[in-house]
Amino acid sequence: MINDNLFVITGGPGARKTTVLRELERRGYRCSEEVARQIIQEQVKIGGEALPWANTAPYAELMLTESIAAFRNNSPSSEIIFMGRGVPDVACYLRPIGMPIFFDELMAACESYRYNTKVFMAPPWKEIYTTDTGRKQSWEEAVETHRQMVAVYKELEYKPLEIPRLPPAKRAEFILSSLL
Repeated sequence: MINDNLFVITGGPGARKTTVLRELERRGYRCSEEVARQIIQEQVKIGGEALPWANTAPYAELMLTESIAAFRNNSPSSEIIFMGRGVPDVACYLRPIGMPIFFDELMAACESYRYNTKVFMAPPWKEIYTTDTGRKQSWEEAVETHRQMVAVYKELEYKPLEIPRLPPAKRAEFILSSLL
């Protein structure tokens, strides 16, 4: 299933993807929340162990399930919707930690649930990078995650577009002008 009206906004941790999504919402666009962050918040709240720093296999499985659900919940769509991450982000997450769990299922999902080929990548930005209870990766891990994301999306025949390191309004303008 291809949905050309779904545009992925992704990137490594702490690159201000959610801030850009909020700006796009403020401008009247529909946006789907980042499922990875939602999973982490829910697991912390309930004392669960499906966390990237605790039990990565169930965390990755939840990411895949929730990413597919987000795709389905927003498809089909006749309007533009910005997605906080996409199904391929699960592969981006698993590759750096060398986990081949459910690889065939994951690759099948990446091929089955296709977004617009333009994928907006928020690059690592050292001046704004911080950690918190839901983001524990070091700066070096954030950079490597971004590098892996670009590689995975390209391998899946998407066209990553780097979002400039600018204030949120300018980042949103870049994204919107790139849709033309």
